Order: sequence, then structure tokens, then C-alpha cells
Amino acid sequence: MKTNFLKTLCATAVLGFAASSAQGVPNLISNGSFESGLTGWTQTGSPIVSSPSTFPIVAITYGSATPYPTGAYGEAVPAPTNATLSPDAAGTRGAYFVDDHAVNQGLSQSIFLAAGSYRIGFDVYAPANGYANFNDASFSAQIAGITLANYMVSTRTSTVWTNFSGLATIVNAGFYLASFVFNTPGQGVAKDVVIDRVFVVASDETGGRVIPEPGSLALFGIALVGLATARKRRNA
Repeated sequence: MKTNFLKTLCATAVLGFAASSAQGVPNLISNGSFESGLTGWTQTGSPIVSSPSTFPIVAITYGSATPYPTGAYGEAVPAPTNATLSPDAAGTRGAYFVDDHAVNQGLSQSIFLAAGSYRIGFDVYAPANGYANFNDASFSAQIAGITLANYMVSTRTSTVWTNFSGLATIVNAGFYLASFVFNTPGQGVAKDVVIDRVFVVASDETGGRVIPEPGSLALFGIALVGLATARKRRNA
């Protein structure tokens, strides 16, 4: 069911790209391209505070071969150039998930949505240096009650920006979450990801997944998925 649904989402995204652009339509996500760092976003899970062995999520600068926290440990990550329905330009920064001891480490943002249809999505990238690390990482993304991504980083291609998109039909007005959760096994260096151009835009499309209630428990649910994945890997 999950696999088929994700395939449907990807197919919907491709159709969307062939349609008219979302340029000019307001992005309901605040600072969705991370040009203002992590302003507007809430960090969750562990770690949040930096120490010699922990590394919180940061906004790195594209094309900068500098160490953390301004770059991806010397790798110059390129700005996204892939197709997207986000009204935001890629800009010069993206959010970098890199900690090797991450336990449901995440970013979240609550937004108010009136009843109606919304196109949702984001871009994700796996840097080459992190991808070469032995230990895997899991990454999950949920926006407005729809799980757009839930995968092990090793199952995706590195150094390629990928867009995940979907269509949500909101039945009841209320506050809905955009949330991203990252987990690593805590057994040495692990893979990492960068995200950018997170968006929620009003749409006149029909046929989206129906979301009947505000997602007040959405972040809790996706965190449980991430924790279960991490525990399964540890037991294995």
C-alpha cells in the first residue's frame, strides 16, 4: 500500500510539472527554502544542542566546500535545479541533517489550512561524502497528513536532487504539520541528507488524498515510525 501510494504521488508530481507552474502562488510554508536559516522551523528529537559528538540540523550554503556548520564537511552541495511546483526559488541554502547519533531528529512547522485542495512537496539530496559512510540513515517526510517519503538513504541515488510531491484535499480547516524526521544507528559515521523548497500551495486540482481532520498528532506519528525503524536496525 505504501509503495503504491508513493508511486502515485510521484506520478502525480510528474503530471504536475507538465502543467502550469506554481510561480506567483503564495507558499504557505514559512521559510520553505531555508534562506533565513531555520527561522520558522522547530527542531525536535535529539540532538538539538551541539556538542563535540552531536550535530544539530543546520542551514548550509550551496557551492561552499567548507566544514560543518556552513557546509557539508567540505563537499560543495549544488543548489537544486530539478523541476518543482514550489513558488520559491532554490536560493543559496538548504537544511542539512548529518548527526551520527540522531534519534527522531527533525524539523517541523505548523500551518493553518482552510478547507480545499493543496499541492505539497519538497526536494531532497544525499551528499556523496555522507553516502560513502558505512552506516545507513532513515528519512521520513510528512506534510498535511500525507507521508511523502519514508526510506533508507542507501536506497536512493546520491548527488541527485529529487522532488517529492502530492495533492491533499483538506476537509476541515485547522493547523496541519510539515515534518521531517532523521534517524541514524549511533554506531559510527552515517549517511546524511539535505532538504530544500518545502511548499504548500493552494490548488484548483481535484482528486487528492482526503485529509478529514487537522494533523495535531502527525509529528508524533511520524516520530514513532522513525523510532521503530531505528530500533529494528539496532536489533538487526
